[in-house]
Amino acid sequence: MNSNQGIGEAFSSIGLVGLFSIVITICSILLAWYLLQELKLDHWFKHPRSPRARVLIAVLAVILGHLFARFILDYWSWTNVLKLI
Repeated sequence: MNSNQGIGEAFSSIGLVGLFSIVITICSILLAWYLLQELKLDHWFKHPRSPRARVLIAVLAVILGHLFARFILDYWSWTNVLKLI
């Protein structure tokens, strides 16, 4: 009975880590989207509000947001490992 409880707690912990990772990644993508809105696209596009320009901003937001989230999650993981030393 005690081992089943430990397994349930482990799955719950893994689920919370997954949820935390999803939230951090989505927030990072939204932050990147917000910051990329300040770019002057007039230099690269004739029509900066065109669908092509918006897709470029969306793709850049996902790429930059994912990289930033990966950095935060890796840093968080490394600090948790350092606690074990």
